[in-house]
Amino acid sequence: MSSCSGNCSTCGESCGERKEESLLAKAHPKSNVKKVIAVMSGKGGVGKSTVSAMLAVAMHKRGYRTAILDADITGPSIPKAFGVIEPSGSEADGLYPGRSEDGIEIMSINLLLENDTDPVVWRGPVIAGAVTQFWSEVIWEDIDFMFVDMPPGTGDVPLTVFQSLPVDGIIVVTSPQDLVSMVVNKAVKMANLMNIPVLGLIENYSYLLCPDCGKRIEVFGKSHIGQIAMEHHIPVLANLPIDPRVAEAVDRGLAECLDTSALEPACVVLDTMLMK
Repeated sequence: MSSCSGNCSTCGESCGERKEESLLAKAHPKSNVKKVIAVMSGKGGVGKSTVSAMLAVAMHKRGYRTAILDADITGPSIPKAFGVIEPSGSEADGLYPGRSEDGIEIMSINLLLENDTDPVVWRGPVIAGAVTQFWSEVIWEDIDFMFVDMPPGTGDVPLTVFQSLPVDGIIVVTSPQDLVSMVVNKAVKMANLMNIPVLGLIENYSYLLCPDCGKRIEVFGKSHIGQIAMEHHIPVLANLPIDPRVAEAVDRGLAECLDTSALEPACVVLDTMLMK
């Protein structure tokens, strides 16, 4: 198609006979991943990586085998959240992902760096290529749900993930600020362009419970998530509070100890996907 001159008489086949080429990268021959869920946000600083970790933990608690592909190459945080420091092994034809204490499989650039504080100073195409390699060169064995922790925005890496990985659905993470409606619109429109369903919205940092009186404080202002969800005809899957215990657990590599009960509606939606 790239060599098409626009003159049909010079071509031996009709455009109507052409088939759309698939850009999907092939998974490793030893991999078996049933559902791939991209966790994205229109902007940074909304706690998307923490939500990705909590989703993997929540579904693991329900008896599923879960994994996280950390596609945020320049800002990886998933290994630290789970206390994982290296891949679990390798073979001549592939690498086994790291494994948390409870068995959640994780692949991140930080597992391959000599020091996890070393910066990844790569251009966009190289970063996008690394994400594709995490899919095709890593051996993901018998995974029910893989959560892809996306970098913020709608640039090279999200585009690569949506084109190269068999993404079954997207969960958009947001926060209560007024400008969120704009960035959510961008994320949802990108998903629509790529013909990938948006499973729902998760609002993080929705409120803070006063430790003294229990009053609910809307630190970032009144939430507009319900209105945004109605505009796009997608559900709100959770409203997560600001909780210092979450930050403490993640900093200590104890993400698997987090209370994930607030994500029950999201888990139900994911349950249904696997039953189809």
